[in-house]
Amino acid sequence: SCPTDPLVLQVPARALLEGDTVTLRCRGWHHNPVTRVRFYQDEKDLGESLWRTELSLSPLQLNHSG
Repeated sequence: SCPTDPLVLQVPARALLEGDTVTLRCRGWHHNPVTRVRFYQDEKDLGESLWRTELSLSPLQLNHSG
């Protein structure tokens, strides 16, 4: 069966603490290439480049949740 959402947001499986460095990755299902990504937090555009598929948050802060 085909997934209803062609994108997956990969996050670390471990518990996250303030001060950590965290990288979020946007990937496609079944090796479908992803070349243009925008990251949003609570409907706010984080302004990252369209040509990147990763977003690093460092140092991680409480206001990064959402």
